[in-house]
Amino acid sequence: MATERLRAGVVGAGHMGQYHMLVYAELWDIELAGVVDVDRDRAARAAAHYDTRAFADHRDLLGRVDLVSIAVPTEHHFHIASDFLERGVSVLVEKPVTPTLEEARELYALARRSGAVLHIGHVERFNGAVQELKKIVERPLLVESRRLGPFEPRVQKDTVVMDLMIHDLDIVLGLVDSPPRRLTAMGSTVHSGTVDVANVQIAFESGTIAVITASRATEEKIRTLAITQPDAYIVLDYSEQDIRVHRRAAQEYTLNRESIRYRRASFVEHVQVHKDNPLKLEILHLAHAVKRARAGQPVVLAPDEDLRSLAMALEIERMIRDGRAEVVYPNTLPWSEHSA
Repeated sequence: MATERLRAGVVGAGHMGQYHMLVYAELWDIELAGVVDVDRDRAARAAAHYDTRAFADHRDLLGRVDLVSIAVPTEHHFHIASDFLERGVSVLVEKPVTPTLEEARELYALARRSGAVLHIGHVERFNGAVQELKKIVERPLLVESRRLGPFEPRVQKDTVVMDLMIHDLDIVLGLVDSPPRRLTAMGSTVHSGTVDVANVQIAFESGTIAVITASRATEEKIRTLAITQPDAYIVLDYSEQDIRVHRRAAQEYTLNRESIRYRRASFVEHVQVHKDNPLKLEILHLAHAVKRARAGQPVVLAPDEDLRSLAMALEIERMIRDGRAEVVYPNTLPWSEHSA
């Protein structure tokens, strides 16, 4: 029996949209059925490159696609995604999913009613090194995340919290199996009219401390995550999809009349990581979910898990904007569907 071929569309032919088009064009079981951009010339150029159709209005894709990637400015995500979800078209929307938590929850409600799949573009979840990391981390004591790089004018509308840090909030909140109880945040403006440098500390109920730094005022691109746990120090490089685990082997003290000498030896494990394009793996994950839904299997949506990073990112933005250094969370966390 022939394998079902899905029809996909991309809304937004800019920087991120180009990556989505490239992935769809490479997948043999997905047809890139159309590209949308309000700039008709840009849409036409992209469509010609991938031998597909160009449109200026996203609604022209309705009836032509089974799933769609939305890669346009954040303020347009809600109404575009709503149009597709209401018609039962599954959606991959780039992060942040919407400017508000209320709009994000409404999109999940639409997806539930229509039976469509809603996926938020937390692409780092599909990084091979992150997949391996989940198998190694057991009792994290300290988590240190650094996502630094030079300024990109194309993203100056979003703060560095929504542009970069939200990736690390998603990974850290998923990695630490404990609710956060205390949050501190600081930020400053460097190149744009919004926050370009931010530092956040999260204290979890388990005792884990996370320190997350994001910058778009740093000339070297750095994407690292370091975890201290009782038996190891783990360093992950997102860009290289690389993990190294430092474990203690031996330590000794040597005393003589002049000095006390301390020597500690450790060994380093280089974890084997299957390296692939995380965006391709993310789109394949969505495609498989769409096929299961079309086969009558229930769609699994996890809004609490998917929206916790957005909720915390919004809280961090408010804290920096209002000059509040610290927030203590109550028993009900802000991303829970049951919270006020």
